[in-house]
This record gives sequence, structure tokens and C-alpha cells, in this order.
Amino acid sequence: MTRIIPARNARQGTRGRHVLLVLIAALMLAMAAWGAAEFYGEMIDKNANQTTTVPG
Repeated sequence: MTRIIPARNARQGTRGRHVLLVLIAALMLAMAAWGAAEFYGEMIDKNANQTTTVPG
């Protein structure tokens, strides 16, 4: 005979505050990495535009 298990007990985990905190932390880290890449890209672009020419 098969045992009937309620859906609440059969789940591996529930959604809750922990999942939300992990998702928010991951989003913040992704935004920080994006900002660092943007900042670095702007620095490289400004250095490329500052070329010196030799008179002559």
C-alpha cells in the first residue's frame, strides 16, 4: 500500500527570508562588479583619448 504524503511535507525546502537575502546579496554583488567594470572602462577610454603628438 502506498503512503500518501502531504505536499507540505514532500517539499525539499520552502521559500522564505533566507532565499530572499541570498538573491539580494547576489544582485548587489553583480551591481558592484558592473560598476567596477564601468569605472575601469571609462578610465581606459579617457587614457586612450589623451594621446600626445610629436611636433614636427
